[in-house]
Amino acid sequence: MAHQAHAFHMVDPSPWPLTGAVAALLMTSGLAMWFHYNTTTLMVLGTILLLLTMYQWWRDIIREGTFQGHHTPPVQKGLRYGMILFITSEVFFFLGFFWAFFHSSLAPSPEIGGCWPPSGIIPLDPFSVPLLNTAVLLASGVTVTWAHHSIMEGKRVQAIQSLALTILLGGYFTFLQGMEYCEAPFTIADSVYGATFFVATGFHGLHVIIGTTFLAICLLRQINYHFTIEHHFGFEAAAWYWHFVDVVWLFLYISIYWWGS
Repeated sequence: MAHQAHAFHMVDPSPWPLTGAVAALLMTSGLAMWFHYNTTTLMVLGTILLLLTMYQWWRDIIREGTFQGHHTPPVQKGLRYGMILFITSEVFFFLGFFWAFFHSSLAPSPEIGGCWPPSGIIPLDPFSVPLLNTAVLLASGVTVTWAHHSIMEGKRVQAIQSLALTILLGGYFTFLQGMEYCEAPFTIADSVYGATFFVATGFHGLHVIIGTTFLAICLLRQINYHFTIEHHFGFEAAAWYWHFVDVVWLFLYISIYWWGS
């Protein structure tokens, strides 16, 4: 930090926002191409570019924060505010799905039989796989908190073990949800019930995959001695995100799986 007179990090010009935007364009365009023309070339190219962008952007941020000392207390404060605002935006993102669900379920229209679930829809049993998934996510919330306390207390081995356990639980949740989707007696095309169910739970599943990836990067960083007792905001951000994913699932389970069935 000797080369600058202030504690703030002036980020160097980076190509990764541009490559990330191009990757997102290729992926969404490729998805449309896959749906309409059954070709996955564009989507695969977009996915590869996105993975390369993720790897290089994470590498640069880890280098800036861990080895170059740019993440000073004022910079970390800004990162905390940024993560809080991001999670707030995610809350409103899911609020839209809950709004759609309750708008349709509290006053069912004549087109769907005037009842909820709509006529002809057989809902999933909330006390089978969904209840197991709830237990899995709640357990992962406990293990990620264990990891956080282990890092703060300097217990490196416990932090690695608990983080690995959290990642395994996240992967198990994704596996169970995938099996549930394969065996569901309705599809996304089955009236407003199928649409709200698969969009809400599907986006939550995507957030679980993103959170699991986030925690996997934190595990690699913990193994490589990147986190200290005082300096581990990268992990804290991942833990906040994971707790948010947990809370959203509880609302999904209570409203869509249990009450909505």
